Amino acid sequence: MEKVTDVVVVRGEAELFERTAHLFATATEISCAARDLHTWSVAHPTAAEREQSVRAMNVRKMYLPGVLFDPALAEHLRFMATHGARIRITEREVNETILLDRRIAIVAGDDVGGVRSYTVVSSPELVQGIQSLFEAAWAGATDLASYQARFTELGAREILEQLASGCKDETAARALGVGLRTYRRRVAELMELLGASSRFQAGARAREAGLL
Repeated sequence: MEKVTDVVVVRGEAELFERTAHLFATATEISCAARDLHTWSVAHPTAAEREQSVRAMNVRKMYLPGVLFDPALAEHLRFMATHGARIRITEREVNETILLDRRIAIVAGDDVGGVRSYTVVSSPELVQGIQSLFEAAWAGATDLASYQARFTELGAREILEQLASGCKDETAARALGVGLRTYRRRVAELMELLGASSRFQAGARAREAGLL
């Protein structure tokens, strides 16, 4: 462990939560930003404990769209939302962070040799800066239910199947019963929804997630 004033660096989740378990146990407000649920996997309690802890706290969690591609992870999010957590999806890259009661920040670092480092910050000035970054990202993110509704409205699965088939836009539009301009608009919106910069990337992410 390395310590510099109000900044502590620990190696691996086991050490992280061994040293911060008491902070999680007493926290009344938790804000979390992550690419997926695996970043903070050691922090995931059992279903019964999750329900009790979420009901007792103000919980906000923000993830990238890919978290919805895994059925188990998506179900976890719906469980949390049902029991009081506020969940949002962001299409922008996030700094993987947990904020506890606006006085402690835990920032995930790089994975080196299969072990990830985590920085625990208690300096009020630094925590306030990290909190501000989280609030800005949260304000630009989309509520989980709204995001899922948009995904369904676009006919995302059907569009992904057309993209995977490699057929021309005209053929895909006819197969889906929509106009060419509508189809292309939906493809563009779906790419944005997935955070993909190309049709190929959108298809690759869908295959990796088991959607195709």
